[in-house]
Amino acid sequence: MSVELAAGRRRVRISSADRVLIPDVGLTKLDLARHYAGVADAMLPHVRERPLTLHSFPAGIEKDGYFVKDVPRHFPKWIATALVPKREGGAIRQVVARNAATLVYLAGQNSIALHVWPSRADRLERPDRLVFDLDPSTHRFAEVRAAARALGDLLRDIGLTPFAMTTGSRGLHVVAPVRRTTDFDTVRPFVRELAKLLAKQDPARLTVEFRRKRRGERIYVDVGRNVYGQHSIAPYSVRALPGAPVATPLHWEELSDRRLDPQGWTVTTIGDRLAELGDPWSSIGRHAGGIGRARRALERAYA
Repeated sequence: MSVELAAGRRRVRISSADRVLIPDVGLTKLDLARHYAGVADAMLPHVRERPLTLHSFPAGIEKDGYFVKDVPRHFPKWIATALVPKREGGAIRQVVARNAATLVYLAGQNSIALHVWPSRADRLERPDRLVFDLDPSTHRFAEVRAAARALGDLLRDIGLTPFAMTTGSRGLHVVAPVRRTTDFDTVRPFVRELAKLLAKQDPARLTVEFRRKRRGERIYVDVGRNVYGQHSIAPYSVRALPGAPVATPLHWEELSDRRLDPQGWTVTTIGDRLAELGDPWSSIGRHAGGIGRARRALERAYA
């Protein structure tokens, strides 16, 4: 069964539209495409002009999926791309989503989850987002919420503005927008210092230990996304998990809500949330801080 779906100025054909991708909730390719069409207005400002990595599952999540970075040859010419040099040499072309039709087309290609760079295609070496992934080892999500609030306090202390998002998986992302004046090689040690400082403030619950067996039950403060070529789940992306959870930007005060769940919103409920609350990250770009000033503030406050 093929279906044409309206997405902005285009109509995008979804082949095998009735193919089930997430069986426990009966999510089909058409359902996935409709999700991305529905959240496009909120999602596009957070992914536009950023290279996308596609997590695709042609046979649904009960079979193995794979990541797609280099644009397949069969993609239509109207899909925008960016030439991305590889550090080891050569280059690939990655999708950049400029419109709702692109998001819908990617859903039609079985791309359930969309991951984005912390930098934009015109300045790939200069990130404009710092991404902290609070990855729990247990299901004590109250501790993850507390860690996010503590990280927010730390970021504010050095002049940066924190934004929080449920990942649709187990944890939370805390994101700080920054000006595009500093390259990844400078950003990486800075965010590592922030993560170490956060873990030092609560060593019983937080760690920067990369090896899982050494973490115990502590929350891993992961800053590995802040590297050239790395990516993280995009706001409003579906996750390739049972229930079809959605990575959902939060109002900061929601971190104090005991009912908050990292998989609290799904493809069936995110539309109502957006209709009621709008996009909590709609102003994120206006809060970009300077890395240099933040680094100096860190040195003064925590020397």
